[in-house]
Amino acid sequence: MREDLIEIGHRGLDAEAFSRAAARAIRRRVPFDGVCVLTLDPATLLPTAETLIEDALPAEATPRLGEIEVGEPDFNKFRALARAGRPAATLSEATGRDLDRSRRHRELMRPHGFDDELRAAIVGPGGAWGAIALQRGAGERRFDRDDADLLASLSPVLAEGLRQTVLLAAATNAEDAAGDTEVGMLLLAADGSVAEADGNAWHWLADLGLTGSGPVPVAVRAVAGQARRLISAAVVGDAPRQAASVRVPARSGRWLTLRGSVLGDGERARTAVTIEPAAATQLAPLIAAAYGLTDRERAVTELVAQGRSTNEIALRLHLSTYTVQDHLKAVFEKLGVGSRGEVVAQLFFRHYAPRLAAGPPHR
Repeated sequence: MREDLIEIGHRGLDAEAFSRAAARAIRRRVPFDGVCVLTLDPATLLPTAETLIEDALPAEATPRLGEIEVGEPDFNKFRALARAGRPAATLSEATGRDLDRSRRHRELMRPHGFDDELRAAIVGPGGAWGAIALQRGAGERRFDRDDADLLASLSPVLAEGLRQTVLLAAATNAEDAAGDTEVGMLLLAADGSVAEADGNAWHWLADLGLTGSGPVPVAVRAVAGQARRLISAAVVGDAPRQAASVRVPARSGRWLTLRGSVLGDGERARTAVTIEPAAATQLAPLIAAAYGLTDRERAVTELVAQGRSTNEIALRLHLSTYTVQDHLKAVFEKLGVGSRGEVVAQLFFRHYAPRLAAGPPHR
């Protein structure tokens, strides 16, 4: 199965096609009735897209599922799994086989005929790139520890595959969308529906996959939920850990940044979400992480692209020439190249230098 997933990850698929092929491979060893695959922003661990939903919870359940995932206590939340030593767990084991202890199971899964769930965060170099949830229906054998151990062992391979889809999306030339630079603003009602939106917002929502009267894209729901969670944390005196923002690739190939904030107080308060093209400095850490480059390796690479010699790089970064050569060797291996010229071609011509050059090199 590991070999199958490695091969799938190197087919040059987009995130949706990779998720579908990977789920088919997993199903041969871990049967399931329903599956959902999400991509995550590794910086914030917020969902950015639902890349596969097959025989899982219906669309009308997804807003409530998102609320629980982002802002309410429950078992096996993806954020917790991403930070755990073992990134996969079954709901039956986590709840001591009393699944109704789980809000997600009690409100959504059981009413729709599911009896157990196996979840995993897809974690690899640079953080958590996605998450997968497998469900089994009532009357089926529940997932066991062996199933969870297997999925946990495959997490790095799945992460590598999703990393490749990030690189593919980052390499997409978005010149066709070069004129789309305006910030869009939308207001979400308390139930998560769009209360108001300007023309730019509707444009970006369509680029994120909104069709007709369907639910707003998962990235919008996630950033809005995070904004509400931060307000709740502030009320009880718990300092928020991070801003309500997320980076996500759109269908056009453009990367977008979404930010959320809550307007007013109380349960009926509306949530504002802005959507705009991501700045180069916002994309730089994501692309560097996708290649697995450390901060120091990225700094060396930026100077290589400027045509600096090994001695000049060493002086600039206050390193020995031997250390610079070690960093270059690591960069060559991660990018699969054999020369400085190929480094520049692979990173800077393919992904465009401004996307990696997030300020001056680290010292």
